[in-house]
Order: sequence, then C-alpha cells, then structure tokens
Amino acid sequence: MSQMIDFTKIDYLKNGNERQRRAYEVLAKHRIFDKLKAYSPILAGTIPIEIDVEGSDLDLIFEVDLKFEEDFLDDLMFSRFIPYDVDVENPIVNGEKCITLNFVLEGFPIEIFGQNKPTIQQNAYLHMIAEYKILQDKGEEFKQKIIELKKQGIKTEPAFGMLLGLENPYEDLLKF
Repeated sequence: MSQMIDFTKIDYLKNGNERQRRAYEVLAKHRIFDKLKAYSPILAGTIPIEIDVEGSDLDLIFEVDLKFEEDFLDDLMFSRFIPYDVDVENPIVNGEKCITLNFVLEGFPIEIFGQNKPTIQQNAYLHMIAEYKILQDKGEEFKQKIIELKKQGIKTEPAFGMLLGLENPYEDLLKF
C-alpha cells in the first residue's frame, strides 16, 4: 500500500496527473489556501484522488460559522478569485445550514462548500479519504470501473456503492 497523502495541503497536486497539476497552478496562483487559511480549506472530491471526469469540479470545503457568514463572503470577495455575480445558496445538509457558491475559475468549475464543522470532519473530506483507501486497496481495474460509471453520469458515492454493494453509500462509506 502506498503512502497516505496529506490531503489537507495541496502540494501533492504538483506531482500528480495533468489535471491535478493544472488545479495546483490555479489554486496557487490565486493563493486561495493562503488567503482563506482561517477557514481551514481543503480540496475534496474526485480530482485529488484521480477519479475525475470531464467537467469535474474543484470541491473546496471550508469551516464556516454561519453566524459570521457575511465575514466569510467578504473574505471570499476580498480574495478576488470569485466573480461578483456568483450565486450564494444556503442548503440544509444533515439538519445544518451550509453555504455553497458555484462558479468557473480559469476553466475549472469550482464549488465552495462551507459548514460549521472542522473540514477534516466534513463528509466531503471523509468520503474522499474512504474512497482513496478503497482505491488503494482495490487497485487500478476498480478505479477504471469507477471512472467508467462516472462517465455515464453516476455520482461518485453511488458509483462506489454499486461496485461495493453498499445499500446507502453516503453513510456506508463513512464506516470505511
């Protein structure tokens, strides 16, 4: 089994595949992780674990106390990588109010997700870590099957669920 990657930093992307290197360039150029470090940003999702497909977004997760949502939005706007006309939404996830913003930055679809919990305890991060460990364990053939399902439009967690026979992949993956 290979070395566990520290996904809380983005350095590993520098030595990754073409898309990972490009993601690193964009994130580093805009100094997103520097400017917003108070919110413990993490890049989650499929790009870090190399199961992204055409159109996969950069999932940036943040720890945000939504009592101070305006401060977070001010810091995002001040960081100058977000368009001013971006839609801000406040979905309820597992009974908690969150914040999401979606936009495109230098050709990358970006999803910003903020929740009032440490980023390393958020489901997006926990799912990615579980998926990474499963991919390490199951090997390249399994990884290609996941990518194939994703190309057919199946979301990541359901794709893992199908191949692993999980009844509720969003919850079951958290047990890995």
